[in-house]
Amino acid sequence: MSCYRLIDTEKAHHQVSRLCRVLGVARAGYSAWASRPPPDRMVEDALLGNRIRELHARRRGIYGAPRIHAELRLGLDIRVGRKRVARLLREHRLQGVHRRRRHATTRRDPRASPAPDLVERDFTPPGPDQLWVADITQQRTGEGWRYLAVILDTSPAASLAGPWLSTCAPSWSSTRSIWPSVSVDRRRV
Repeated sequence: MSCYRLIDTEKAHHQVSRLCRVLGVARAGYSAWASRPPPDRMVEDALLGNRIRELHARRRGIYGAPRIHAELRLGLDIRVGRKRVARLLREHRLQGVHRRRRHATTRRDPRASPAPDLVERDFTPPGPDQLWVADITQQRTGEGWRYLAVILDTSPAASLAGPWLSTCAPSWSSTRSIWPSVSVDRRRV
């Protein structure tokens, strides 16, 4: 019973007889509970938990309940239920690695024609302010989505307009005069 466990943990701070009186149980009941050997199921769970911890460590912490269950049943011929394995994993605070579903962030319209290649894949302009390239990426963080936008002049005297880190997606403007311009050493980019 849980009240006996409470008495067992608090007996260092209070008298057992007082704890039994407050909780409304007989002292003889607590004494019988304390002298009784642990149940077979608890002993088996302790042994099985050690075996599960071994398997989990041997598999570099990747395996979860289904694979550890299969390893126990097929590899070690230990008859045990998957839910029991899952419970023991939780009790030992072990967890397998699970893949996250990848969500498509961009869906291309199949009817739309691709944008024209205005530079014909030649990224070496004759001078500054002739060719600018831009990119944007998004990343999920603990604070929500973050967007990083970079605009770069491809000339040898590179200047970087940006980068910007924002919580909302930037809207692009074709007017270069409103971009904040920052000179950047080409070797650091």
